[in-house]
Amino acid sequence: MPHDTPLIATIVAGLGLAFVFGALANRFRIPPLVGYLVAGVLVGPNTPGFVADAGLANELAEIGVILLMFGVGLHFSLKDLLSVRAIAVPGAIVQIGFATALGAGLSWMLGWSMGAGLVFGLALSVASTVVLLRALQERRMIETERGRIAVGWLIVEDLAMVLALVLLPALAGVLGGQEQADAHASSLLSLPASYGIWGVVGITLAKVAAFVVVMLVVGRRVIPWILHYVAHTGSRELFRLAVLAIALGVAFGAAKLFGVSLALGAFFAGMIMSESELSHRAAEESLPLRDAFSVLFFVSVGMLFDPFSLISNGWPILATLAIIVIGKSLAAFVIVVAFGYPLATALMISASLAQIGEFSFILAELGVGLKLLPEQGRDLILAGAILSIVLNPLMFLAIDWMKPWLERRATRTAPPIEAKPVGPATEPGQVASIAATTKAEDGPPPGTTLTNHAILIGYGRVGSLVGAALKQASLPFLVVEDADKTLARLKADGIDTVSGNAANADVFAAANPEGAKRLILAIPNAFEAGQIVLRARAANPGINVIARAHSDAEVEHLKGLGADTVIMGEREIARGIVEEVLGHKPGAAEPSAA
Repeated sequence: MPHDTPLIATIVAGLGLAFVFGALANRFRIPPLVGYLVAGVLVGPNTPGFVADAGLANELAEIGVILLMFGVGLHFSLKDLLSVRAIAVPGAIVQIGFATALGAGLSWMLGWSMGAGLVFGLALSVASTVVLLRALQERRMIETERGRIAVGWLIVEDLAMVLALVLLPALAGVLGGQEQADAHASSLLSLPASYGIWGVVGITLAKVAAFVVVMLVVGRRVIPWILHYVAHTGSRELFRLAVLAIALGVAFGAAKLFGVSLALGAFFAGMIMSESELSHRAAEESLPLRDAFSVLFFVSVGMLFDPFSLISNGWPILATLAIIVIGKSLAAFVIVVAFGYPLATALMISASLAQIGEFSFILAELGVGLKLLPEQGRDLILAGAILSIVLNPLMFLAIDWMKPWLERRATRTAPPIEAKPVGPATEPGQVASIAATTKAEDGPPPGTTLTNHAILIGYGRVGSLVGAALKQASLPFLVVEDADKTLARLKADGIDTVSGNAANADVFAAANPEGAKRLILAIPNAFEAGQIVLRARAANPGINVIARAHSDAEVEHLKGLGADTVIMGEREIARGIVEEVLGHKPGAAEPSAA
């Protein structure tokens, strides 16, 4: 058996060190991704000791990007994407143009050519898929209006970068580089320069359109059919394999056949699969691999970074970082506010885009290969990516600090405008225009007038059943939920709601826990549920708290924090089976409930 196993060594070193430094970062209340980046620096070629295979690490990281975008697609629909096109398309285009101009200006100061400035500016204009989605997922914003705008913006940037990757080889000679470099001649993204600029653009757009049509016409029928067929076999292993095969297969096919990026192909695969009733199960099955490979993405980024470049390229790195973190953020903020969106949305979008990642690396490598970008430019892009990713969590903390101050100034300088619905509803009970719904996003949600009520946290598979029972029994209750579609459905049914994450102090306070009789935690996340239990006990020591759990350890954790009753799903299933087996005999032995 061969012992030269670079793939295994890369995975073991990457995940092992990422765990160690991620745990240390978490211990000091630093985002774990900083630990992952440090792990990458340590196994990279620029530090002494073990050196992992950078090529393999990049390919493993690409799998993480594919699975992450596939997961986002599972929570998206075509209507969601189209509903934010009015802000995502012009916003992304203007922001790309502004950031590219800033990057070109810095390159001119460094004495580079016009072509180098174009490549450098484009690389600084596009945000990292992994970082942006991680930030949205941690804050449970994927299914909110702000999250949909951010993802729509990301998709437009992705399409723009695909077009840039196709055009750069064709324009390399004009821009002062090497026309159609050999290293890229075999790429399906590269088209002959003899087609002309508009010919290349037309063919590229035709390929993207063909891919979209194939996915909407063929994929919409084939993908759900495959899922349902495999689900009826009863094999969880085959179902998990089918989900991964569809995600990776569609992404790879989109890149090879249509010239679309892997991430964009995976996103469309997930979006088509979201129309199936099995989409929730598909998301659960792909989650562990998504997390593992997204960690490898950060490790692979760290491997590319030379820490000594911070000394040799001090001020250019600072200028690059300023363009990414300040220039892009200000541009996005101004654009979103100019379109009439609230400050909360503008701040979140600007913080989300204040970093760069995978597409920036691809553009940098292409630029160096075409002799357009000097190697110093690639080093600046890598340094800017690393530092902006590290600083991105701090950007979100900064907007949390700035938001109340900006809102107070906005309130003093502008009279309140009552938002009205515009256009037809995209879903029952939901208006198409953001103008009717964004007002509630600025500042804390309005408080409820209910008293002696039940607070139901989460309205998923468990919460919706509990809510239906409470409604049938005519018991007063309200739902705390952060998914816009669910909130629209609840409001259409006349159920009181509070929009947001109940772990947030302002959101939970709006549910009036002081006057509530009961708190029902229907969310599966025991850690988050524990935070809410602590808030409830502090606000109302006499409130009756009922929670759900999936293990004995979670039961003990929640009870230790103050929950009165914790229902474990597996235990209740066992109770039901025993009752059926024993014929509901009184006095029969039953598993004890928590």
